[in-house]
Amino acid sequence: MKPVVSVKELMRDMLDPISDNIFNAVATVVTEKGVVDTVPKTDEDWDKIRIGAVTLAEGAYLLKVPRPFAPPGDENNSTGPNPVELSPAQITAKVERDPVEWNARIEALRNVALEVLDIVKRKDVNELWNAGEDLDVACENCHRSYWYPGEDAEFYRRLRDRMEEFRDKSQGVSK
Repeated sequence: MKPVVSVKELMRDMLDPISDNIFNAVATVVTEKGVVDTVPKTDEDWDKIRIGAVTLAEGAYLLKVPRPFAPPGDENNSTGPNPVELSPAQITAKVERDPVEWNARIEALRNVALEVLDIVKRKDVNELWNAGEDLDVACENCHRSYWYPGEDAEFYRRLRDRMEEFRDKSQGVSK
């Protein structure tokens, strides 16, 4: 198999948008008029979720096809002091050092999609909430390992400090 796009483009153009069929299937939003719950109600709603799950389950395996991690010339946010993303070369090296982890992350994503397919068959709204959380965990765990591993406790401490400093400056508070 010969890939057409990089991992970054595959995520941007296929896997991420189709995951919204699952992520957006259930929601609770508090508005001025009250609480608005979104849940699948019609066969068309469930079809959209099924399409998302099938595409995600099949598309996840495209990540197993060796391909560049980013388009030529795209170095992610991997330059400058304290970069938050790994460069494509660093991601490639990490996958080559431990292909088992890479494949496990892919399987985790695929397993959630398979879970959603089962939920769609049963039209179980309650389990769909949990599956959305499982999907978020599968995505974020992979991203933290391969895309932005710099988002550790120290990163969030620095971010919090910068936010507090900005807040203090905007409120005219000096330390």
